Amino acid sequence: MKNSFNDLTLDELKAKKEELHKQLLDLRMGRVLGHLDNPLALRTTRRSIARVNTLIREYELGIRKAAK
Repeated sequence: MKNSFNDLTLDELKAKKEELHKQLLDLRMGRVLGHLDNPLALRTTRRSIARVNTLIREYELGIRKAAK
């Protein structure tokens, strides 16, 4: 799971980031309403967002090159 984002392009990473933000919002709402099945999902989603943000930043800095 940790390295599943390495093969994505920059556009795919940005789309994945939006998807993860929506998932995090749903999880947070579920926690407030009191019926969250897996409380650890909040932490793993936040960490996944951080991984995606790191990869996006690497593309911006030129550390990671876009595949041609």
